[in-house]
Formats: sequence, C-alpha cells, structure tokens
Amino acid sequence: MLLRNLVNKNTKDNHAFRHAQMINGSLPIFSQFGEDIYASDVVQACINVIATEISKLRPRHIRTDQEEVQTIVKSSFNRLFKFSPNELMTTRDFLEKTIWMLFLNLNAFIYPTYDIITDSNGNKRKEYTGFYPLNPSQVEFLQDSTGKLFVKFSFQSGIEYTHPYKDIIHLRKQFSVNDVMGGGVNGQPDNAALLKVLQINDSLLQGLEKSVKSSMAIRGILKINTMMDDEKQQAEREKFEAKLKNNESGILPMDLKGEYYDIKVDPKLVDKDTLDFLDTKVLKNYGVSLPILTGDFTDEQYQAFYERTLESIVISLGQAFSKCIFTDRELDVGNEIVFYQKDMTYLSMSNKLEIIKIAGEQGILSDNEKLKILGYSPIEGGERRTQSLNYINRDIIDEYQLKRGKMQ
Repeated sequence: MLLRNLVNKNTKDNHAFRHAQMINGSLPIFSQFGEDIYASDVVQACINVIATEISKLRPRHIRTDQEEVQTIVKSSFNRLFKFSPNELMTTRDFLEKTIWMLFLNLNAFIYPTYDIITDSNGNKRKEYTGFYPLNPSQVEFLQDSTGKLFVKFSFQSGIEYTHPYKDIIHLRKQFSVNDVMGGGVNGQPDNAALLKVLQINDSLLQGLEKSVKSSMAIRGILKINTMMDDEKQQAEREKFEAKLKNNESGILPMDLKGEYYDIKVDPKLVDKDTLDFLDTKVLKNYGVSLPILTGDFTDEQYQAFYERTLESIVISLGQAFSKCIFTDRELDVGNEIVFYQKDMTYLSMSNKLEIIKIAGEQGILSDNEKLKILGYSPIEGGERRTQSLNYINRDIIDEYQLKRGKMQ
C-alpha cells in the first residue's frame, strides 16, 4: 500500500531496541482485538451514531495570545483538514474511521506524514502532508538505549514499522489499568460484562425466531383408517393436500376413511419489556439514548448526549493532536488543535433564533453566519457584524452614568 512509502520517509531503523518497562511488570505487546460484540446490530448502531456525529466536527489550528484572543493560523494542518487530510479520505471519512477504530479497539493510532522545512534563518519546522488512521494487528512498545519510547506496528500483511511514540497520535478509551493502552489489563477491550447481555439478547431472539417457525410447521395429523401400501398412502396424502389448497370456506370435507387431528401450537414469546431492558443496557454502555438512536430527539436530549458521550471524545481529539503536532515551545505560545462543533442543524427553529438574538446582540455573528444557522445562502456584504447599543463596557459604566446624570 502507499502507506509503506509514506512511512519509510520518516522512519529510522538504526536503533537497538528492547521492550519498554511497564510499571506493572507486564510485557507491552498488544494484539488487536476481539470483535465478538460487534456482531450485534445495537452495538453497531450505537457506534455509528457516535462516529457520525464526530465526523461533523471541524478541526482547526488556532493560536491564543496573551490577551486570550484566538486566531486561525494559516498552516498546513488547516489546509489539509479543510477538505482532505490524505489522498484516500475526506475530513468526514477520516474522523468517522478514527472513531470506529477507537470503539472497536479502545485505541486509535494516527500516523502524520511531514516534510522538514528549513527557513532562511536556518530554523527547521515540520510541514505536514497527511494524516492516516492505522489498523495494526499487533502493537509493541519499545525503548532504545537512551530510554526513548518507540511503538512497533505489525499489520496483517506481515509488514512491520517502528516509530518514535511522540510522533504518533494515540487516542484511548477506558484508559485505566494498563500503562499505555486503553481497555483492560492486556490493552484489549474488556467486553465480558456487555457480552453476557448480548448473549442473553441473542438467545431470546433465536428463541423468538424458532417460535415463529414452529407456528408455521406441522399443524395436524391425518389418520387413515385403512391398511394401505406406500403408493396408496402417497395418493391419499396428495388428495388431502389438494383439498387443503382448494378449500376456501375453511371447512375441509373428508370421507369415512380419514380422521384429522389438530395440533395446538402455542409458542411462548418474550415480552417487549424484557427485550427493551436488554437493548437499554447496551445503549447505556455507549451513552446513547433511544431518541438519539432513532433520530427523534429534542434539543435537551441532544445536549445531554453531547455532554455525556461526545464531549470527552472532542476534548481527547484536540489534546492528542496538539500534543503530537506541536513542540513544547509552540504549545507555550498558544498553538493548539481544536475540534469545533459548528453545525447547529439539530437545533429547533426557536433555539436557532434565540442563539442569533443573543450572539447577534453581542456582535459575535456576522449577517452571513446568522443566515447559515437558518439554512440560507450568504448574501453580498453579509460579513458585516452588528451589535446592540443596549450593552456597555463595564470599565466605563461609572463614567457613563455620571455623564448621563449631569445631562439630566
């Protein structure tokens, strides 16, 4: 794959490695990962909802100065993430795939490619050329003789790559007992509790399927009150089936030679509350409510979903990208990556108007930004910002009131 060439540009193999020392004494080799729970349609639906929402984010490289004024930087990162962080994916594709990998493995690795640029003063900087989500089958953490940490990726194709860990964007969920990986003690998803619920749910659904099939199987026995050879029995059975097919009145005529015994089929179905209870346990595990899953949610329900499930992922994305991309000096002067949730199409019309009123009165939104919230196209001259005169700078309140008092 083309990733082989991209990775080789920034990889040096002239190191003598040993496995990194974990605090708990375990060997830092992690395989990727079981997929048992992901056969569940409810699990897939939950992850899909989360991944779809995260894919709407807008990553931006910003800089915050000492006055807390934020500006968008003209950088290679913003150029890449405006439309396409690599030649294989759009920004939406990239974010969606990253979140799927994160939930499947509780770890997601992103490899940034870059060129080293030297300016006229001899200063070197990284010019990023792409960001690639990785799907390794095994991950090992190594150290060289100086104690520098490296990560070795092994892929199903048999290819292996080793990189400085600081140059890899690493996202984790359920980061607890393992020193470097999300998930359980072995750096893998610990789905034992959820798997029990899914197994019960699957057993009930299989029972439901069998109940339905049993109600459509043998419904009765035809007793033929004479001694017949096989050919005559076959003829009698065909005669009986013909009567069944041709009967429209619901009354089946028979002669004295045959008796029909009805078999009462009474399948026991699982009640709705039990099935709903099991599905709800799965939904709670992923922080997705039923209204969010079905798309029939209120503004308040979406806000709860954002704060409960999405917000921590948004924060994690920004911190992980910033930590990897920028040097300590660049971070100190206010550089960071922020994933903005700018799309407000989920809001009701009344709430959109309320946002326009409040933000508009403060001069935060331009006319075109207000139109965009309402779903309208921009207009010429729409970059104008207006502000209400009903607000005053608090630093001059006393002076303003004294002047008004003298005028009266």
